[in-house]
Amino acid sequence: MVATAPLKLSDVNGALLPRTITGPIFEKSVEQSAVMALARRAPLAIDATTSIPIPMDVPTADWVGQAAKKPLSSGGVDVKQMTAKKLAVLIPVAEEVVMTNAGGLWTQLQSDLPTAFARAFDHAAIHGKTMKGATGPFTEYLAMTTHSVALGTATQANGGIWADLVAGMELIVDEDWDYTGTVADHRLKPKLLLATDTTGRPILVDTQTPGTDMASAGTLIGEPLAYSRSVSGKQRRQSASSDTGLRAIGGDWSQAAYGVGMDITVRISKEATYVDEDGGVHSAFQENLVLLLAEAYYGYVQGDADAFVKYTGTPSGS
Repeated sequence: MVATAPLKLSDVNGALLPRTITGPIFEKSVEQSAVMALARRAPLAIDATTSIPIPMDVPTADWVGQAAKKPLSSGGVDVKQMTAKKLAVLIPVAEEVVMTNAGGLWTQLQSDLPTAFARAFDHAAIHGKTMKGATGPFTEYLAMTTHSVALGTATQANGGIWADLVAGMELIVDEDWDYTGTVADHRLKPKLLLATDTTGRPILVDTQTPGTDMASAGTLIGEPLAYSRSVSGKQRRQSASSDTGLRAIGGDWSQAAYGVGMDITVRISKEATYVDEDGGVHSAFQENLVLLLAEAYYGYVQGDADAFVKYTGTPSGS
């Protein structure tokens, strides 16, 4: 057996991460994104100036007699333009680590980048904001819906949280949409598991699929469930984030579509400077750092915002 030489920094293309690394990162980012777990995937052009038309409904066919006038699709098929938006992260790494253990670094990137990309995508698709609270890249987002149900409205005798969730489903189906799934904040999980009927028996038990760390996590009120920390808006170890009180969003996920770019680009520099969150300026050359700038492209569009319903609770710390 021929021994495999360790991967060195000089072996890595300085502009583009190898596809053997790119593929798993994108695959895992889709798995870890709650929105992507339920929305449908659509083509996305890498060129940020190119928009891809995405139909948000299916045309209506009808019966026609022999040699009769062919029926025109009714109801109108809403077509959205999906444009690629860039997502980026700058990672400072000690030069000694990069030079001596580049293979281990890429392995770590395969673990960390999907989480970073998935959280940022979900945050933008749900709240329409960047991770620092600025206006997000997508003009439409899930929290735009006017449908809202406050969790805790129904008493235990009247069904408790189960009744609240079904009331949200009813808002959707009464407007002729299909309720096909829910994305939820992790703070909702203990509320679901503690919910009991008037005799003390648990009423919601199928809220987590054992043995998986993906966003998809079983079912809720009979439809798929996915968890994301981006639902509440409060990210762990993210000082700029805050809990909005949003605990879940459910509805017709045929009205949400996302696209994923083909390549993750990683630029490497040992001379550049960067500014940290506190405003401090750092020199990679002076501090013996290697700066890795990872960039990827994602897109998101949605149809009628009122095909979804928000479930709200009390923000943590209130």
